[in-house]
Amino acid sequence: MRSTTTPSSGDADPHGSADPLRSSAGELRLAVWVTPGGRRSELRGVADGRLRVRVAAAPIEGRANRELCRFLAATLGVARGGVAVTSGESGRRKTVRVSGVALETARQALGLGPGAPDVGAHGRRA
Repeated sequence: MRSTTTPSSGDADPHGSADPLRSSAGELRLAVWVTPGGRRSELRGVADGRLRVRVAAAPIEGRANRELCRFLAATLGVARGGVAVTSGESGRRKTVRVSGVALETARQALGLGPGAPDVGAHGRRA
């Protein structure tokens, strides 16, 4: 028999529209899918409840994680020390903690407001 459970507010929407940004205790948590080795670091939309970010660094010796934190700090206008990978250090699926920015300011800077394009599971805009 098939399960008929529906996603809770914290689960990823199967259509890629779940919010990757959460706020708690004065900090933000950002669910991210990282693609290393790009020509430049850039935001690629949202898919499967995660912000897709391409980084211009190889996944060697933490370089991609450092570039991800540098890029997000610059994009959000916060100090580099205010951004840290809190889980997924060796994988593409990561959780990033961000301090020093308001939730709505972060949404706007990351293009997560109303009308922001979602991308499919393969990074293509829907």
